[in-house]
Amino acid sequence: MRESIRLGTIAGIRVGLNVSVLVIVAILVFGLAFGRFPEVYPGHGVWAYLLAGTISAVLLLASLLAHELAHAVVARRNGIEVSGITLWLLGGVAQLRGEPRTAGADLRIAVIGPITSLAVGAVFAAAATLAAAADGPELIVATLAYLGGINAILAVFNMIPAAPLDGGRVLRAFLWWRRGDRTGAAVTAARAGRVFGLALIALGFVQFVVGAGFGGLWLALIGFFLVTAAGAEEQQTRVNAALKDVRVADVMTPDPFVADANTPVQDLVDNVVLTHRYSTYPLGADGRLAGLVTLNRVRATPPDQRRTLRLADIACPPDEVPTAHPDDPLPDLLPRMAGCTDGRAVVLDDEGHVIGLITPSDIARALQTSDLRGSRPWPS
Repeated sequence: MRESIRLGTIAGIRVGLNVSVLVIVAILVFGLAFGRFPEVYPGHGVWAYLLAGTISAVLLLASLLAHELAHAVVARRNGIEVSGITLWLLGGVAQLRGEPRTAGADLRIAVIGPITSLAVGAVFAAAATLAAAADGPELIVATLAYLGGINAILAVFNMIPAAPLDGGRVLRAFLWWRRGDRTGAAVTAARAGRVFGLALIALGFVQFVVGAGFGGLWLALIGFFLVTAAGAEEQQTRVNAALKDVRVADVMTPDPFVADANTPVQDLVDNVVLTHRYSTYPLGADGRLAGLVTLNRVRATPPDQRRTLRLADIACPPDEVPTAHPDDPLPDLLPRMAGCTDGRAVVLDDEGHVIGLITPSDIARALQTSDLRGSRPWPS
């Protein structure tokens, strides 16, 4: 889930929003301001309900951010790099660059999120109780009570043992510890996620048919997301198993063409794009990686600007380019091969010089030949 709006950093972790989060904010504000609050607490003006609904939506997003920050902080303490957190339509995603090395680390990273949601919910519930005891404004009490209840519900829902929910991660950690087989445990958790997602879709459809309306559609949407995410997770698990013993150096394309970052885009088109079969162009400046340009980024540049724009102007910035050392395990690199590089990564030597590229076709060939390398077969 890509970031559309950068919010900043917290504890050194980049935080952003996907534009889809605006949809859930609008739904929450509308539902609370014109539904729940007027029904339960009548007698207030429209603007009071809108203000209470808006505050509730913003604080719920803050609660989701706290949940994901907890995952990210514990992941870093267990040796996993975190590239950022993105809030979106159905919650939040902490983007981890790697996988836990032990079942214990897997469990700690998974369970801290629901624990945080429960703690946040308890704080809001206590604040609501104190506000009510002090005869505070009832809309303030209502907002705090709503946030306490919804955080408790999120914690319980997330603990359902079905990937990609946190409970699925807990199930994976338990099975990994019990069986000693992380791959098999991850596949089991992902399949449980698919079954649970299909059940939600069916339940949502039934609710829609009998007149539940939007509630049924929302449930089906959540189920569809779970089915899709669980399927992707199972596929990623199988890929990691197939490439378990493969290093970056085993599959990279060595000695790639490195373009000067100050080269005009049109010069690259005339001298390289039209005369060679390259589709990925790492940029260099003063012997260091200065970005990465793909054929798609060249195509997206207006033809009338290609003589004035430099490659550095259209490149994916160097801090967003996935990089690896030749001896790094290939599965550790895969989760980072996304974003503006169109699935590419750059291989650097000990001095930071570009010595290779990893492209989707390199990954595909590695998968096709994994059995010939003696890699572990894909689980059934």
